[in-house]
Amino acid sequence: MQRTPVILPKFSELADPHTIPAAIQQQLAHVDPDAPHPLNLFRVHWYNSRRSRGFVRVPEHIVLPPSLTGVEAKIVVLFGNRFPMIRAHKVLAAYACLVPRVVNGEFDLTRDRAVWPSTGNFCRGGVAISRILGCSGVAVLPAGMSVERFRWLEKWVTDPSDIVRTPGTESNVKEIYDACAALARDPHNVIFNQFREMGNYLVHHRCTGSAVARVVEATGGRLRAFVAASGSAGTLGAGDYLKDHYASATVAVEALECPTLLNNGYGDHHIQGIGDKHVPLIHNAMNTDMVVAVSDRATDALNVVFNTEEGREFLSKRRGVPSGVLGQLDSFGLSSICNIVAAIKTAKYYRLGSDDVVATVATDGAEMYASEAEKTLRSTFGGRFDAIDAATAYGQHLLGASTDHVLELTLRDRERIFNLGYFTWVEQQGVSLADFEARASQSYWRELQQRVEQWDALIEEANLVVA
Repeated sequence: MQRTPVILPKFSELADPHTIPAAIQQQLAHVDPDAPHPLNLFRVHWYNSRRSRGFVRVPEHIVLPPSLTGVEAKIVVLFGNRFPMIRAHKVLAAYACLVPRVVNGEFDLTRDRAVWPSTGNFCRGGVAISRILGCSGVAVLPAGMSVERFRWLEKWVTDPSDIVRTPGTESNVKEIYDACAALARDPHNVIFNQFREMGNYLVHHRCTGSAVARVVEATGGRLRAFVAASGSAGTLGAGDYLKDHYASATVAVEALECPTLLNNGYGDHHIQGIGDKHVPLIHNAMNTDMVVAVSDRATDALNVVFNTEEGREFLSKRRGVPSGVLGQLDSFGLSSICNIVAAIKTAKYYRLGSDDVVATVATDGAEMYASEAEKTLRSTFGGRFDAIDAATAYGQHLLGASTDHVLELTLRDRERIFNLGYFTWVEQQGVSLADFEARASQSYWRELQQRVEQWDALIEEANLVVA
C-alpha cells in the first residue's frame, strides 16, 4: 500500500453518501462541483443535486410520462449529469478502476501514467481522477468524437500530448486498442481498459444498482427491466444487482447500424457513448435477458427535437408533455436518448402496464452534443427545423418505436454472445482461455463482488496515512 495525497471515499460511501463524515459534507458546500478539488471525489455518486451542493436522499431522476413515451409503463431515468467535474457517470467507473490499484500498490502515483482508452466520457473521468490524485492522465479517443469532448480535455490535461487521437469515430474501438498497445511498451504507462476492468463492473453493480433500487422504491411499482447500452458493459453490472433484488430482466442496448450482440454484425454508427464490434470482458452475457438495437437516426433526430424551441413547443402543445419534463430534456445526451428508446421498446415487447417500471440511466447530458445537433440540422433537416419536422421525428422514432430488432435471449443466444468475446479477448488481447471461460458461471461474478469489501478495507487503511 502506498501513501495517497488525499482522503479517498470508500465504495460503501459512494453507494450511500449519507454515511460520508459530516465534516466532509459540510466542506463540500464550499466546493465547486466542476473543479479538480480533492473533496469532489466524495461527489462521485448518484446522490448529487442539480440545484444545490448537498446530497439528496433519492437520486435525481425523472419518470417519463405516457404523453412523451407513448407507453403506460413507468420509464424511470436516473440523471448522470449530476456527477461532478465531467457531468457524466463515467467518472464513477474511472475512480473504481484507478483507486483499487493505487491502494493495493499496483499503481505508483509518483511514477506511472494512467492511460484511459475511451470513446468519450470514460477518458474524461480518468483525466479528472488522475489530476486530483496527482498523476499523469492520458486520454485515448477517436478523432471524430464531439468537439465538446476535446474542448473539455484540453482544459484538464497537463500536457497537450496527453490527448491521443485515434482514427475514426464511435465504431473504431480496435484502433483505440492498437494505440494502447503501442503506449503499453513503456512499463510506466498503465492501461485502464474499461472493457476489461472489473472495477468498472463492480462499482456499477454496487453503486448504480443500489441507486436504481432506491429510485424504484421511491417511485413505486414493480421493476420489470433494467436497460443500459452495452458500451463497456459496466453499467449493465447494475442489472445483476437488480435481478438479485427484484428478479428483473437485464436488457443490453446497441446501435442498429452495428448489431454485434443481436446478429454478430458489424458496421459504423455515431451514438457516442456506445462501443461495438466486440463483447466486453466485463459483460456478464450469461445473465443478460434481452438485446435491443436502436438506430443512430433515431438518437440524432430526437437530440434535435429535445433541444430546439420548435421541438419542445411541439411536445408541449401537441403532445401535452408537462413543462417540468421539458425542462429536463437537456439532461439527455445521445446514448441517454438511445437508452430511453430502448426502454420504450422493452415496455412494448413485454406489454407492460402502469404498475410496471423500466429503469435506465442518462449517462450524460446534451451539453456534449450541441455540435452533433448542428450536424443533424444540416444533414437531415436541410438547416431548417419546424413543427412538421418535429412531429415527423417524434412520430417515427419515439412514438413509433416498435419491437423490431429486439431479441429475448435463450440459453443458446447467451452462449453465442459469450463465445463471440473469445476472438477479442483470447486471440487478440491475451486473456487465458481458463479465465475467459470462468465468466460463464454466475458463481464467478458472485465471488468477484466480494472484492468491494476488500477494497474498502484498503482505502480505510490508506486514509490513515494520507501524505
